[in-house]
Amino acid sequence: MINLEKIKQSKSTEELLEFSIINIDKPTGPTSFDVSDFVRKTLGARKTSHFGTLDPKVTGVLPIALNRACKLTGFFLGEDKTYVGIARFHEKVSIEKIEKVIKEKFSGIIKQIPPVKSRVKREEREREIHSFKLLEQDEKDILFSTKVEGGTYIRKLIDDLGKELGIGAHMLELRRTNAGIFYEDDKIYPAVNLYDFEKAVLEYRKGDDTLLRKILILADIVCWVYPPVFIKDKNLKKIHTGKPLSYRDLEKNEKHETGEKISVFCDDIFIGMYKVINEGELFAKGEFVMQPVKQ
Repeated sequence: MINLEKIKQSKSTEELLEFSIINIDKPTGPTSFDVSDFVRKTLGARKTSHFGTLDPKVTGVLPIALNRACKLTGFFLGEDKTYVGIARFHEKVSIEKIEKVIKEKFSGIIKQIPPVKSRVKREEREREIHSFKLLEQDEKDILFSTKVEGGTYIRKLIDDLGKELGIGAHMLELRRTNAGIFYEDDKIYPAVNLYDFEKAVLEYRKGDDTLLRKILILADIVCWVYPPVFIKDKNLKKIHTGKPLSYRDLEKNEKHETGEKISVFCDDIFIGMYKVINEGELFAKGEFVMQPVKQ
């Protein structure tokens, strides 16, 4: 297993800022891009990117990648998300009736067309609803929680549910409590609000990096999503310049399905993201190879 905290302790704050993620608790109001840009400007980073858009009115978990970690954004985007929200139905309806429709039409694999205001192409696509629970009712308002496949539009989900019931519905409030391996109340990497983030950066500028180091998540954490595979250091120079991994490069025999994505390490050093090809002597090809920083 990769000991992320041990690796983190061995790096300077400046090294961490080159390849880290911050689990931001997005407030209501700004867009996801606004929050990402605020993080970039506050840190003086070259680049930042977020893992999955939240509407301006939606709050909660919004992981932000820093500098070289931005290359990993695409590897995190498809992860499952969990939301808690309030839906307002346009007529009073029993929870039992709504639950029946959810069970029949909004559980498992569903078909969804992105909303009109979305930036993606409006074509029908499949998404999986892992859970959709109604927690509490207050007249026409119902508190709900749902865990869904990445890319599912919750506002559209509530709208479609209202239409299926024949009474209409819209979302009043929504908060994302989880995005893949990132959680709002994680014991090690809890979501940090913008005020505390800004305070941590200010302290860092004054010479105390304690708070900032605490909220920086080493981007090597991608190994929590994609299984880590370890290689020998013999051909590292060629591997860094694009050489596919052969079975002889591996520390031990590995069996992975063709097409599977893996994270590759040499001891505690992150090498990159690869796709398993299982072609003759070749084991995997690189999708993103982390070039060593030139001294």
